[in-house]
Parts: sequence; C-alpha cells; structure tokens
Amino acid sequence: MCVISTSSAPPMTQSTNSEQTALQPAPKATAQALRFLDSIQDEDLKYLMFDDSLVTTSDTGKELGEFTVSMETVNYRGKDCVLVHANSHGAIDGVPCGTSITAYIGKNMRTVEQQHHEYVKLENCPLDRKTFIVYQDDTYIINRIITQGEDVQRTSKTVPRPEMEGFISEGANLLLHRLLITKGIPENMQVISFDSDTNLCPATFQKLEDRTQTVDTTELKVYGIERTINSVIDLPTTWQSYFMEDGHLTHRVQVGSPVTMKLIRAPSLIIRDEEPPKPTFEKQPLNWEEDSQLYSRFMDRKEELKGDHGTYMRQHPELKALLADFLQFLLLRKPNDVIAFSAEYFASFSPAMPSPSPYLASNNPTPFIYSRGNTRIEELRAPTR
Repeated sequence: MCVISTSSAPPMTQSTNSEQTALQPAPKATAQALRFLDSIQDEDLKYLMFDDSLVTTSDTGKELGEFTVSMETVNYRGKDCVLVHANSHGAIDGVPCGTSITAYIGKNMRTVEQQHHEYVKLENCPLDRKTFIVYQDDTYIINRIITQGEDVQRTSKTVPRPEMEGFISEGANLLLHRLLITKGIPENMQVISFDSDTNLCPATFQKLEDRTQTVDTTELKVYGIERTINSVIDLPTTWQSYFMEDGHLTHRVQVGSPVTMKLIRAPSLIIRDEEPPKPTFEKQPLNWEEDSQLYSRFMDRKEELKGDHGTYMRQHPELKALLADFLQFLLLRKPNDVIAFSAEYFASFSPAMPSPSPYLASNNPTPFIYSRGNTRIEELRAPTR
C-alpha cells in the first residue's frame, strides 16, 4: 500500500459513515440487485476472464491515450478472487492525466481490497489522489491521500459491513458490467457506490437500446448499459458503455465529457462450451447365457466361490460331521415339514436355549423337547431357580 508523507501534511482525520449520513438517509441497494449479486456463481465468471483494450479519442477524433482492463482468477489471502486491473492514461490539452485501479473482488462482488489512483499533472499545481479500500473484520476501512501542489490531506473512515450491503467499487463495477451483459439486467437494479469524495450514494443500471458499431470495417451488434451515480452533494454522473454479447467492451463515454473510449480492433467472439447432452440408452434384454463375455465371467465367479467354499470346509471338518448327522436323522424321521424340522434340530445348538433336566425326556410327546408340539415348552423356557 503506497503512503505519501511530508512534513507539512496535516494529521489524518478520523470519521465514520454515520457522520456523513447525519443529514442524509443511508442509501440502500434494492432487493432485486441483492438477489442478482447473490445468484452469481463461479460458472458465470468462467468466460469473463479476458482483456479489453480501447483507444481514448477527443470529440474531433484525435487520439489522446488508451484504456485497458484485465481480469484473472487468483487466490488472495486464502480466498478465491478476481483480480481486476484497469489503467487509463493520456494527455488532454497537453496535460498528462490518468487513472489506475487494482482490485480483488470476492464472492457476490464483494471488494476485498482496492487501490484507486488518479492524477493530473498540471504544471503549476499537480493533483494526485489515492483511495484505498480494505475489507477486514466485517468492516470496510477507507483511506484517502490527496496531494495538490505542496498540500497533502489525509482522511480515514470505517464503515460496518451492514451499511455497505450491495456496495460495488470501481473495480467490481467493471466486472459487474460484463455479468449484466451475459446474464441480463434485472429491473430496478440499484446498488450503492462511492462518489468522487467517497460518500456512499445509490448507483443505478439501465439497459440501453441495442445498436451496431463499426470496428475496423467489421459491423458489430453491441449492447448498452447506462450507469448513474447519484451523489448526495453533487450532480449525478452518468456513463454509457457498450459491449459485444460475450462481454468485450467496445465503447465507453462519460455523459458530458468530450473524451470517448472506442474499440479499434474487434476481438474474437468467445464461444461458451455447451455441456453435451447426456446419452440415452435403450434397455436391452439381458441374456447372459448367450453372451460369451458374461458367461465367461459367470463361470469364473462360480469356480471362485466353489474354491472358497471348499477351503472353508477343509478348515472346518466338524461341518461335514454335523451335516451327516442331520441328514441321517432327517431320513430316519422323514417329516412332512422339512423346514420346521430343520429349525427345531439346529435350535438345540443355540446357547440361548436353557439346558433342560435329563428326567423330562421320557415325558416328551415329540423327539424335540423344544418343539411346538411339546405342551411343557413354556415351562422349560422359564429360568430354573
């Protein structure tokens, strides 16, 4: 962060936003604007990371300078941001002047940090104005340093985030214009911004009628946006900007100014990659026995299971003895209900069943003392004392 210090500079003054708005109600962003800002997704920004380059001309067509804008996604202070860098410089009536903006824009167009530098190099009294905006601890900190000749003025103020809901800085404004072109401008689009003295004020966006613009013998259809900052202490300031359908800036002018920014060479139109439709497949009957690949996998799996089961039986020889006893008993009794007979047979191996008295065996009407046919089954289930 750049700091200017001189021995003649007055001390920095401290103020808050409440002092600024003591006589004026605090401006508010409209609900439509807040919904639009909340709806912005990373996918919306994917195709907006490109550079713009325009030439600044006078009302007579004389070239005065250039205006460039670049945007890229970066990670800043652990957050995914869009780095916006804009630079305008030239000479009007032989006087060098310019503006540069470096801003980090986070989610929902929130300005994480911005440095705004303006200068006019007058021969007798050069003017230099720097404005720094930093968002930290849920608060915006705004520092300004204005140098005019030998005089240096410093001001600082803090504004809590709730009072800056829907705030769009100059850097965020450049990105917002591209989004409004690609997503459309909602009705009653009003955010809050700073005027030239960093007073909070409403800023409105309106759609202009489409028109054609000739760029290097190429006729382009362009789409316009009018932005107006309604200062609380000065006259409104209006800019009119025109863009290609992909968001490339082609024309920009401040209403009432003799200076115009124009595109000299038409860039290639950015084509968005459309997600291909998901393929649909008709349901096919599955006949695995006739499919050589599926049949081969079936046989491989069958042999794998047989080998696994054989290994288990070899590791547990008691299993063969148990099954042999069961089959022998089953063939001797030949019950009509094989399932019920099997359940009663294997229930005797359960440790949850109580151990019966050996003297009750002669009174059982069935060979299984715990079968449903035993009239004393409930008595046997009761714990012995």
